[in-house]
Amino acid sequence: MKKKRWGKKYVDKRNWKEYNKKLVKRGAAYISLDFIETWKKELEEMNKGKEGAPYQYPETLMTFLGYIYILLGIDYRGLQGYLLGLSKLVPFEVPHYSTIYRRISKLKIDLRKTLLKYKGKDVIISLDSTGVKVTNRGEWIREKWKVRRGWIKVHVAVDDKNKQVTAISVTNEEIHDNAKFGELLENSIKNVEAKGGKIIQANADAAYDSNESFMKAEKYGIIPAIKVRKPSPTARSKNPRKKYAKEYHGLGYEKWRDKYGYGKRWYSEIPHSVVKRKCGEFVRASKEENMYHEAKLKYIFYNSMIFYDETGIPIWKK
Repeated sequence: MKKKRWGKKYVDKRNWKEYNKKLVKRGAAYISLDFIETWKKELEEMNKGKEGAPYQYPETLMTFLGYIYILLGIDYRGLQGYLLGLSKLVPFEVPHYSTIYRRISKLKIDLRKTLLKYKGKDVIISLDSTGVKVTNRGEWIREKWKVRRGWIKVHVAVDDKNKQVTAISVTNEEIHDNAKFGELLENSIKNVEAKGGKIIQANADAAYDSNESFMKAEKYGIIPAIKVRKPSPTARSKNPRKKYAKEYHGLGYEKWRDKYGYGKRWYSEIPHSVVKRKCGEFVRASKEENMYHEAKLKYIFYNSMIFYDETGIPIWKK
């Protein structure tokens, strides 16, 4: 199917029939009750050796509710009602909304569990960050009452194979992107290698241009496709950045971009776009630690949607 855009012709290669089937399939996850199958066994494992009051509800149930809370935007009281409705179809014990709140606020999901296997492939990751509002106040209210709640920042690394988040970190707005380069790189290496892949290159924009970033990439034998700023380094510089900066300025941006396939860096913006469109550009939590937790869950559940598309397995299935 050919289309015109900005006066140029291009071919839309997307298989719309398959894409539509994928989106329809995702809807089934909202009523997937796989947690019921392992309810009793999971509680036995969770309460083994536990001190104090035993758990009454399995972690898989809370993962399912977290998924609904994030992707459908249902509040905690609404989640209790949602479960009451489902329990009429398949009987199970429904938790109180206060219990749902406490458990979702402490929900721990290993990012690695949401990643698809790489099967020995070389992987290129791209790094980026975005701001997330900490309130859903309108811009008019902010301007009229001079209320500024600030932002939190979500830093991610995204692979070029599945467009999944391989590492994530959430901070306040004062943390510079470059400060998270090493953490994202190291966590991505661990997560990708655990799934059978190997990172060979890290793409990042000029916000990550620093001696530390190039040194960290060289330490792990990874090509740092980082867009460097001007001017070129001095002749005395011994940092590995010098070599890449000289090459960048020597080739010019366009040739350098083509050599390293820097265009793939935009993959890092896909999760930000999807999450904000599906889940909103703000977090609903009021406590700082819960804000960070909620933001992180949004990207974990973004990953889980891609995982479900390929495997048909929701992450709350044991």
